[in-house]
Amino acid sequence: MRGGRHVAAVSSASFDLAAGECLALIGESGCGKSVLASALLGLLPGNAQTSGAATVDGIELLGADERTLARTVRGRRIGLVPQSPAAHLTPVRTVRSQLEETVRALTATPRRSIREAAVAAAERAAFPAGHLDRHPHELSGGLAQRAATALALIGDAPLLLADEPTTGLDRDLVDRTADELRRHIDDSTTGRALLMITHDLAAAQRIADRVAVMYAGRIVEITDATAFFGDPGPRHPYARGLLAALPERDFTPIPGMPPELGDLPDGCAFAARCDRAAARCATRPDFTAGLACHHPVTSPEQEPDGPPPVRQEPHRV
Repeated sequence: MRGGRHVAAVSSASFDLAAGECLALIGESGCGKSVLASALLGLLPGNAQTSGAATVDGIELLGADERTLARTVRGRRIGLVPQSPAAHLTPVRTVRSQLEETVRALTATPRRSIREAAVAAAERAAFPAGHLDRHPHELSGGLAQRAATALALIGDAPLLLADEPTTGLDRDLVDRTADELRRHIDDSTTGRALLMITHDLAAAQRIADRVAVMYAGRIVEITDATAFFGDPGPRHPYARGLLAALPERDFTPIPGMPPELGDLPDGCAFAARCDRAAARCATRPDFTAGLACHHPVTSPEQEPDGPPPVRQEPHRV
């Protein structure tokens, strides 16, 4: 940034994703979820710096050049449902022409069948056929979202990144879109995976196998979806706060605001908002066994009242 400043948009993110699996990445706005997805596709701004490794279908992504990303990764190995679909669509072309172009580029569909394949792609994402000859500016937010989803599914990529794929949709369409994304990974003999970035915890609960919780640029918990949404629930206090904020649960917001990514504390970034914080939280917790927290919740009785539990240090050899 200007003046030599750095913003740690995403740091120490580590996870794997198997064929046939859906991982839901959740967290408040600005925590780095979309930046992580952009890094995998080589779509970060020019001043961004990346390190580490990210491999999809045998291709190392972070070190790949633009030619490799454009010709062998985007659309073919990684499909993207973008967060801002209206900006993602070409403004001067109809939805039909964009679908047909994508079918030609990513599939072996015969020329005579391209138009029919484009209609089928639209139907797959619940995009109404009567709107296919409209331009993006003539679409509502929900229709633009469904058009972008249709485009992302055409290539049948091994990995689908869905960044807020249910934005602007009513509940019935949310469920239908989520179910179609789930079918995308289930109805495959070669194996596909889905990374769904979402604020819609109901949609995540509907289709996710695992849940990754992100806060202030870090993944702070990864756990099984059934355990996360049910019993015993998440172990990180922030993750429990996200669930407690739902209207169908406690409807209690997490106090305070997330820290600025350009001015993160040395210790636990959530400590200022956490009712379990103690002196030890002045040091940054390591991510171990799917969790980054000095004082995790280990039973419902420990949350939210009472002092933080005494956690025994492991013996080290």
